[in-house]
Amino acid sequence: MEVHNVELVMSAVAPSQYPTTGFPEIGLAGRSNVGKSSLINVLINRNSYARTSSQPGKTQTLNFYKVEDQLYFVDVPGYGYAKVSKKEREKWGQMIETYLTSRETLRGVVILVDARHAPTKDDVAMYEWMRYYEMPLLVVATKSDKIPRGKWNKQESLIKKTLNFQAEDDFIAFSAKTKEGKDAIWQWIEAHTVGGN
Repeated sequence: MEVHNVELVMSAVAPSQYPTTGFPEIGLAGRSNVGKSSLINVLINRNSYARTSSQPGKTQTLNFYKVEDQLYFVDVPGYGYAKVSKKEREKWGQMIETYLTSRETLRGVVILVDARHAPTKDDVAMYEWMRYYEMPLLVVATKSDKIPRGKWNKQESLIKKTLNFQAEDDFIAFSAKTKEGKDAIWQWIEAHTVGGN
């Protein structure tokens, strides 16, 4: 998709605040320092539209980005890193769970993992949780340019094995620096939103 118009329409914490336009939505989830903002910025052809924070974990709301008046990217608060109280984290957990399990316009979730490391317990929990709810899933391994080509297959195997990755889900390597994976990610998004159901 050629993106010219993007608008951050709202930051929500409860269903009453979600958009009511009925556009399909794609959730983006991942640990706070995994490069979610960088991915969004590459997908929408902007340099710094999605806020990249120097303090990981600052996104504490569901941020709805309207793309080309056709769909929303929903930036889900990063998990497993933010220095917040247990109570605050539980509150986030409930907010995220409510959105991911009850939103009828949600068409799929992109889970970001850091290509350089094995997925964390939080990554694995998020993946298993989304599978439990039978959500279409795309796992994006970010920062793939940091992995030497010769080691990539081994790294991909490690990520998939740790996640107990299932064949019906999709996996794409992505680099915000080289833009590798951008087109493939867009194809997946379009297949599940404007070009799909």
